[in-house]
Order: sequence, then structure tokens, then C-alpha cells
Amino acid sequence: MKWQDSSHQTCSVARATSIFGDKWTLLVLRLLFVRVYKFSDIQQTLGITKHRLTDRLNRLIEEGVVFKHLYDEKYKRYDYRLTEKGTDLYAVMIVIGQWGDKWLSDENGPPVEYVHKDCGHNAQPALTCSCCGEKLTPHNLALSMGPGLKKKIDDGDISEQDKKLYANAFALKK
Repeated sequence: MKWQDSSHQTCSVARATSIFGDKWTLLVLRLLFVRVYKFSDIQQTLGITKHRLTDRLNRLIEEGVVFKHLYDEKYKRYDYRLTEKGTDLYAVMIVIGQWGDKWLSDENGPPVEYVHKDCGHNAQPALTCSCCGEKLTPHNLALSMGPGLKKKIDDGDISEQDKKLYANAFALKK
């Protein structure tokens, strides 16, 4: 499968990674979350070429994750800000950071800690069930066929790639 084809799969992970699944895009998003908004600051911080940064920012704008914000009307200067869709990636960034803290930190420990502003304590954000509050893990979570996949199957519009992807989870014929 070609990389650009992942955006057409009936899989939310594949569709999402088609937008922010490369190194530079995630690092740009990280900077936006820590309030580095200006093109030149992003470019200098990452050491990324102007062409590549422009490409990544344009892709994020096209996908509605980022918008250009006019901060200097006189000189028509813009910076880049997260939309609501972009802000919703915060949990993804925290989870990636926590994984890196656990598995990739050096002997000095994690580079940052997360402090909950409301209570002032260091926080360990956790993925929990919205109904009972229990921590979610691969061992206590099961997949159930969602309406998007069910409709594709019912309409006979499921691709061979999707059949292979979901064959074991939902006993689909390959």
C-alpha cells in the first residue's frame, strides 16, 4: 500500500497518521502545543528547511488542524495556531510523551513533568473508561464493529485491504 492510500482506509488510525504520521509534523505540533507559533521560531527550533516546514504547515491547514493567525496587521504577519481539531490532538501528544518518558528517557529522567493547574500536583494522565473510570489497557478493551465499517460491508464497498485488516477481529472472509 502506498502512504497516500492510507487516508482512504476504513481505519481511523490509518486516516489520522496520513495527516500527522511523519516526524516533522508531530514535532511542529509539539511546538504549537508549547506556544511556539511563528514560522521562523518553529523553523529555527527544529532545524527544518523552509520548504519542508511550509509543506507540513500547509497540510495541517488543509486538514483543519492549524490555521494562520494574523498577529501584525500593518505588516501582514501571520503565525500558526491550533484549531479545535488540532487541540484535540493534545491527548495523543501526552500519550506519546509518556511512552517516551518510560522507554526512552536517559539516566536523568523525563525531560518534563505534567502539572495539573487546578490542584498543583504532578499528573500522570491516564486513558480511562468514560463510563466507569477504570484505566483502559489492551487486555481489558475489545473491538466492536462500528457503523462506518458495518455500512461499508453492507454496501459491498469494503476494500481488500480493509478485509485483511479486520479479518481476525470480526471474522471477515479475506
